[in-house]
Amino acid sequence: MPDPTPSNNKRPGAEPEAVTGVMLAQGVGVQEPKGFWADAWSQVMKQPVAVASILWIAFVSALAVFAPLLASGHPLVLTLVDESGATRTVYPLFENLSSGDWILLLWGVLSVAFVFVPAFKIERSTRLGMVVIGGLQLAFTTVSTSWIRSKFEERDASQWMRDFEQGDAFPFILTIGLAVFFALVFLIVPTTRAIWTRIGFVGILAIVCSAIGVMTWESKPELFDYQARVTAGEAKDPLYTIVPWSPAQQFNDRKTDRLEPGSTVTGALASALTVGLDPTGTLGDEGVRRIADSVPTLPLGQPELDDLSNEIASGLVTPDMTAIQAEAALEQHLAPLGFGFTLGTDGKGQDVLSQLIHASRLAISIGLVSTGIAVVIGVSLGAIMGYFGGIVDMLLYRVVEVFMAVPVLFILIVAAGLLENPSTYVMMVIIGCFTWHSAARFVRAEFFKLRDQDFVQSAKAVGLPLRSILFKHMLPNGVTPVLVDASFAIALAIHFEATLSFLGLGPTDQASWGRLLADSTGDSGDFKWWLAVFPGGAIFLTALAYNLMGEALRDAIDPKLKKARV
Repeated sequence: MPDPTPSNNKRPGAEPEAVTGVMLAQGVGVQEPKGFWADAWSQVMKQPVAVASILWIAFVSALAVFAPLLASGHPLVLTLVDESGATRTVYPLFENLSSGDWILLLWGVLSVAFVFVPAFKIERSTRLGMVVIGGLQLAFTTVSTSWIRSKFEERDASQWMRDFEQGDAFPFILTIGLAVFFALVFLIVPTTRAIWTRIGFVGILAIVCSAIGVMTWESKPELFDYQARVTAGEAKDPLYTIVPWSPAQQFNDRKTDRLEPGSTVTGALASALTVGLDPTGTLGDEGVRRIADSVPTLPLGQPELDDLSNEIASGLVTPDMTAIQAEAALEQHLAPLGFGFTLGTDGKGQDVLSQLIHASRLAISIGLVSTGIAVVIGVSLGAIMGYFGGIVDMLLYRVVEVFMAVPVLFILIVAAGLLENPSTYVMMVIIGCFTWHSAARFVRAEFFKLRDQDFVQSAKAVGLPLRSILFKHMLPNGVTPVLVDASFAIALAIHFEATLSFLGLGPTDQASWGRLLADSTGDSGDFKWWLAVFPGGAIFLTALAYNLMGEALRDAIDPKLKKARV
C-alpha cells in the first residue's frame, strides 16, 4: 500500500506543503486558530516596512522616556572636596530630576516588565489595559499637582493662598490629597474583575506618586558650574551621561550659536578671543597683547580661565602666529575644559542633539494625548449616532459635518496668538477636540451594522443598561477601524505641533523639532544644513512610521485581503 505522506515533506516533524483528506482527519497540517488581534499582529509582523516602523516608534518612545538620563548637563556622579580635603559623593543628575521625570522613568521601565514578564497570572491583555489606565492616573495626578501649585505661587494669588503655600504642610496636603482623589476616580475603571487587585494597583500608584511629589518638591536652580568647580579644586571625577548637555543650557562667555557638528565649546571661546584679527597676517606683539587684553572683556565667569591672559602673553600665543594658528593653539589649550557638540548648536547656542532627544517627549505626548481625546469623543458620539439612528443621528451628524469643515491648523494659530504663553496642554486639547469627527464616522458606520445583530438584540432582551450594550458588547466589535485611524491621527498631530513651533507659536519652555527646523535659516538668511536635516528627518521618519504602521494594520484587518490569504 503506498505511503499517503507526500514526498515533499523532507524533514521529520516539518509541516507538509500539501495534505490529503486522511492526513487532515488525523490532525496533520491543522493549524491552531488564532484570535482576531493575534492574527492581525502576525500579518503586520510579516511586513518588513511595518517592522521597521514599529522599531523606529519604539526607539523614539525610549528617547522620550529616558531623555533626562541620556542628555543632561548634570553629571551622574560627582565627588565634592571641602577645604579640609574631605570628599563627599553626590548625584546631581538624580537630584535635579523633576517629579514628572521620575514618574515617566518608573512607569516606562516597570510597565514594560509588567506586560512582558510571564510571572504574573493576569492575562497579558488585562495587564496592558492596567498599564494604560495606570499611566493616565499618574499623568492626571502629576499634571494637576503642578498646575495647582503654580496657581498658589502666582503673584496675584490671594493672601490666604500665599500663607497656605508657605506652610510646611502644603506639599503633603496637595500631593497626597490629589493622589488619593485620582486613585478613587480610577478605581471605578474596570481594568480587572478582581476588586482587591484593582484597589491594590491604584493604591500603589497613589503612594508612589505622592512620595515622589513630596521628595521633589524643592526645585533647584539650573546651574551648570561643575567644570569650574573641578578646576577650582572644589570637585573632581565628574561622570556625565551620553550627551553632556541639557537642552536649555547656554553660554554667556562665548559665541556658540549655530556651530557646525563636531565643534567644541572651547573652540567657540578661542574664536571669540581672535575675532576681528587679520586671519592671514602675523599677529606681532600688538596682536598678542590684543588677544590677552580680550580675556577680561568677556563675561567668562569660570575660575579655570583666570590666568588665561598671562598664559597667552607668556608664550601660548606667539607674535609670528597668524590669527588662525592662534585660534587653533587656544582651542587645543582649552580642549580639556569643555565638550563637543555632536550635531552642532542652534541659534541660541544650545546643543542640537540634546534638544532632539528631549523634543521626542513633546512629539510623542502631543500625538498620543490629542489622539486619545479625539478617540474618546468620537467613539462616544459615533456610538450614540449608530445605535439610535433617526433624528438623533441626523442632528449629531450635522455637528460632525461642522467640525469636519473647521481648519484645525487655523484654530491652533489663533489660539497661540491669543494666549500669552501657549502651553502643550492647550495644543493637545484643541487638536483632540477638533479632530474627533473621523473616529465618530467610523464608529457610526460600524454600529449601524451591529445594532441589528443577534447578540445586540439579546442584550436588549435581558435588560442590560445602554452603557453596557454600547461599550461592553458593541464597541469591541466595531472599534477596529478607529484604532487604524488613530495611527494616522498621531502623525497628523505631530505635524501640527511641528508647524506651530516652526512658526514660533509653539511652547516656549520645551525643546521642539519644529523650532530647531526654523533655526536653519537665521535672521541673515544663511542656511545651516544640520538644523534642517536632523530635526526635519526626525519629523519625517516619525510621521512616516505611524502612517506605514497604520497602513499595515489596515491591510491586516481588511476582510477582503484576509479572505484572499485564506
